[in-house]
Amino acid sequence: MLTLFDYPASQNAWKIRQLLHHLQRPYRTAHVSIFEREGRTASYLRISPAGTVPAIQLEDGRTLAESNAILCFLATDTPYLPADAFGRAKVQQWLGFEQERIESVIGSLRYWTLTGKLERRPSALVEMKRHAALRALQTLDRELAQRPFLTEHGYSIADIAVYAYGSRAEEAGCSLLPYPHVRAWIGRVQAQPGFLATMHPYSDDPHSAAELP
Repeated sequence: MLTLFDYPASQNAWKIRQLLHHLQRPYRTAHVSIFEREGRTASYLRISPAGTVPAIQLEDGRTLAESNAILCFLATDTPYLPADAFGRAKVQQWLGFEQERIESVIGSLRYWTLTGKLERRPSALVEMKRHAALRALQTLDRELAQRPFLTEHGYSIADIAVYAYGSRAEEAGCSLLPYPHVRAWIGRVQAQPGFLATMHPYSDDPHSAAELP
């Protein structure tokens, strides 16, 4: 059985839980206490070179890290990834957008805010990320005015990936009110059969106020 190395509050890990739930693929969970240095152990670094979650281990022992790489692997030959090369490339385009312009800005702001670290960060860095977050939301709103999901293929791992942190923008201090098409898309994602609505707060982990090692 596939093993998912998980940290419940991670929206990157939520992406994998969501796809596995859509696929109705059974798996076992191995929790990684990232604030207690479990991600920095030699054994885990052999699984995830950067020490991050999520990662997976296949039945034959092979391992794979980085959420979007895992999404692509698991979604191959399923309805959540186009079969044609151009369609797959369009999904990859949005996966790149998600990592550079959503996860790294909205995700960071959300994490800092929810774990009480925002005031520890340089104000110039916070403002730079806020500006980048608003530009990313503007881009999404413009694109989603043209079609119901991020690619012409329809609902895919691109939507799962961007939703993970994009839908939590208000927890990062970025109102979604100016972005009606993003809000409508969030509703369409949440209406998908098998949508995982449960979110796990950082407050469930008493160690989350600490800096990541």
